Amino acid sequence: MLELTDGRLRLRPWQERDADALVEAARESVATVGRWLPWCHAGYGADDADAWVAHCRAGWHSGEIQAFAMFEADSGHLLGSIGLNQHNPLHRSANLGYWVRQSRQGKGLAAAAAALVARFGFEQLGLVRIEIVILPGNRASQHTAERVGARFEGVARQRLWMGGQAQDARVYGLIPTDLG
Repeated sequence: MLELTDGRLRLRPWQERDADALVEAARESVATVGRWLPWCHAGYGADDADAWVAHCRAGWHSGEIQAFAMFEADSGHLLGSIGLNQHNPLHRSANLGYWVRQSRQGKGLAAAAAALVARFGFEQLGLVRIEIVILPGNRASQHTAERVGARFEGVARQRLWMGGQAQDARVYGLIPTDLG
């Protein structure tokens, strides 16, 4: 099985056995993650987690999504999720999305995981560009993008759909030489 690690983190594709831990992490994180990602809400339950895991597994098989569960390497504790999606095969690019459970935020975990997944995307999938698209008020996600080496390229008007309406978004670009 595919696994990415830096000694502190262990990333691997989502498995059915991860659903209960996902429910726990999502419910813990409604105040922070839920502010930016509408799927993360107080009513998030087993059916939601099962559907997400099935979606991720299907995405791996089709090549459309490479979603990783993010674990603490030592304890095996679920920390969040990170993945590549919205692939553009013609231009060899993809989008990178991530979240970290509330109790573990602010420790550089998302940036460390983003570096692992970006390297995977560049080296294993042959990507030449990865975009990180962020709502303007999400300072933590912006900091993560900058920490991994992505460069702010501009504000894309009405780029994301959130809260029933189109929202502007900050677009960060990451290319292989940015990783250092």
